[in-house]
Amino acid sequence: MHRRDFARLTAVTALAVTAPGCARRNTTNTMSATSTLRMRPIDPSPGLAYAHAVEIAGFQRLLFISGQVPADADGNVPADYPSQYRLAWSNIEARLKAAGMTFDNLVKVTIFLSDRRYVKESYGLRPQVLGDRSPAITIVITGIYDEAWLLEIEAIAAA
Repeated sequence: MHRRDFARLTAVTALAVTAPGCARRNTTNTMSATSTLRMRPIDPSPGLAYAHAVEIAGFQRLLFISGQVPADADGNVPADYPSQYRLAWSNIEARLKAAGMTFDNLVKVTIFLSDRRYVKESYGLRPQVLGDRSPAITIVITGIYDEAWLLEIEAIAAA
């Protein structure tokens, strides 16, 4: 099985995960007016689109999104980093949407970079994708499964 296919299967499976002791909610609903989800950035880092910590309370569902790679449904991978970055985030957004969530539900994000030269570029692109949202974010410089991929992003969301 190709890594991308495994990631898709795992992401779909992750939709079934709920917080211990909580009933599963309809996955087509986002945070409703009656939702008690509260996310609070702890010690946010101004201008860097992340918080050193994020506290969540009142959630009923957790979504664990497997590493999303910069490939489209046909397996095409853009050549340049900004396009790969946006495509990987688009894939994250698709997994969130499938669970009835948005970027507003992101709690924790891990970005795996193939080379540290992409760190500064990531800082510039992140606010374009996330706006003023501040999930907890970790960047890891590592070897990546496919040499064509310059990054991979995994995430945790709560609703």
